Amino acid sequence: MEGELNNLMMVWSIAAATMCYCHRIGRLIPEGASRLIAIIPAILLLLLLPLRLISIHFGGPSAFFLGWLSTFKLLLFAFGKGPLSSNPPLSLRHFVSIACLPIKFQQTTTPSKTQIPKLPFNYASSSMLLLFALLIPLYANKEYLHPKFILFLYGLHMYIGLEFIFGTISTTTRKLLGVHLEPQFDKPYLCTSLQDFWGNRWNIMVNRVLQPTVYDPLVTLASPLTGRRWAPLPAIVATFAVSGLMHELVFYYIKRETRTWEAWEPSWDATCFFLVHGLCVAAEVALKKGLKGKKWQFPRVVSLLSGLLSLLFVLYTAILLFLPALVRCHVYEKATRELTALTQFVKDVYSVSRLYRFANVTTNT
Repeated sequence: MEGELNNLMMVWSIAAATMCYCHRIGRLIPEGASRLIAIIPAILLLLLLPLRLISIHFGGPSAFFLGWLSTFKLLLFAFGKGPLSSNPPLSLRHFVSIACLPIKFQQTTTPSKTQIPKLPFNYASSSMLLLFALLIPLYANKEYLHPKFILFLYGLHMYIGLEFIFGTISTTTRKLLGVHLEPQFDKPYLCTSLQDFWGNRWNIMVNRVLQPTVYDPLVTLASPLTGRRWAPLPAIVATFAVSGLMHELVFYYIKRETRTWEAWEPSWDATCFFLVHGLCVAAEVALKKGLKGKKWQFPRVVSLLSGLLSLLFVLYTAILLFLPALVRCHVYEKATRELTALTQFVKDVYSVSRLYRFANVTTNT
């Protein structure tokens, strides 16, 4: 635990220094190929840094933030696009924060009546945490549960844990820097379709990065071949494919047991999962474009049924493809070992503090 904490501080210190370098490059070199060449070493370093972490709780988020989001943000910054490019330019503090973390700049002004900030914790969040606590004892009897139900529990715990983690980080970041985290989720259980689920409610941060880096350029390239009307369809499938490949990369980071290079042997389950959903979303968009202009009046129950079927499809394909890939990476076994080690570490610290206080009381008396 102590060694991993030291590596965590080292990784993020180097990442912050790397972003300071990129901020300076942005001041000295104009956008374009020259800036990209100057930033490529920083991108390569960000891809290497997560290799120093082997824990799920530290290595997983670090791989996601640095190895994926930060590298894509720097690619956009090289060409004067994305959240790191603004007029006037971002200050160093905000540049480093936005580059390293999935946050969105927010002026610390008094919100108007129409812009009331959302609290990171509400009744829904409290209910999910309560459900999380109630389901934990089920793991003690895993041998009596159906394997598919165990995968469902893994997925549910992953979602609730991410909601809790991002809510906590959002509160801390807003207090310290006057910025707030881009929401990772927006009530995905209330989606009305697959397009609504992936485009508006799930992994919103990733969507905001993938759209300018993958989707928009491919729409431009496909327009002369398919026409502007149908150009989004291949762009959607390609965007989901890139998302699948980046998930395979994150899985590579978190499955390692040592802080060294290991052979990359992707299972391609995650890529297949996202390709399936990319094809389905593209089909949905094509159907909507085909029906556009026609007067169709669907009752509200149809929208509710569409949302329910979409959630069931996501759940079924996740249990079939996505979650087994995490199981093969031994994510949940590693997470259990880490939580056990963390609990023991906290107990040891508490015991030492009690002994220290007892010694002080004895000395004073």
